[in-house]
Amino acid sequence: MKKISKNISYSEGVYSITANRLGLPNDPSDEHLANMKLLAEKVFEPLREHVGHPIKINSFYRGPQLNKAIGGSHSSQHCKGQAMDIDDSYGNATNAYMYEWIKKNLDYDQMIWEFGDDKNPDWVHVSFVNEGVNRNRCLKAYRVEGSRKTHYKII
Repeated sequence: MKKISKNISYSEGVYSITANRLGLPNDPSDEHLANMKLLAEKVFEPLREHVGHPIKINSFYRGPQLNKAIGGSHSSQHCKGQAMDIDDSYGNATNAYMYEWIKKNLDYDQMIWEFGDDKNPDWVHVSFVNEGVNRNRCLKAYRVEGSRKTHYKII
């Protein structure tokens, strides 16, 4: 079995229930896979080591057909293998804790506090492009009542 990193298998990095249900391919190119390995090395593995327990990856690589099927942004960094959505579904560290730890300790391109409330996001989106290029930008995703469109504000 291919590994993206010490704690991320290839199948975990490309898994999508939507792709499986719709029969969509979700295979990264060599360039996308290199980006995934870099993100895992620079962000996920240091966080995983700090937490000391598994961290759920809700979404990592998304091929173009999958991204379109889920209504993802046409410029989504997931499509380049440069972003992942993580979640503390195992109860080892809150999403807010992971967000703040990454913010204070690691280099990243963009981090999004995905919905939830002011105390804890539903999940954390984090991306990594390359050292010297990363923006270290923090956003909060929200929806306006009566709208399905996601909005973002800088935090």
